[in-house]
Amino acid sequence: MDTQWRVYEVFHQQSRGEPHVHVGAIHAPDAESAIVMAKEQYGRRQACVSLWVVPSDAIVGTSYEDVDIFDHGTDKTYREPYGYQTTKRVRAQSTKRPRSMRETEGATG
Repeated sequence: MDTQWRVYEVFHQQSRGEPHVHVGAIHAPDAESAIVMAKEQYGRRQACVSLWVVPSDAIVGTSYEDVDIFDHGTDKTYREPYGYQTTKRVRAQSTKRPRSMRETEGATG
């Protein structure tokens, strides 16, 4: 008989719409017990609306040696917003004009 409990990774969500964040790991005999234990360990001390428990052996990740899989296949820098200087110039010009001129321009336009 195996006396070792399974390791579960615990993720919690502080409020609806927020992402689940990894907060730690627990040992439990099954998933239902893991939820109860995770609630006791991680749900009492901070705001929590949802918990996930995932068996550690079910998580698959990339290795640090596989860094090349994150390289972009094509150059798509044209999609990046840092290249658009026009917006910055327009904002700079609009702050230089007196407020009364900006208000009258908006009212007539």
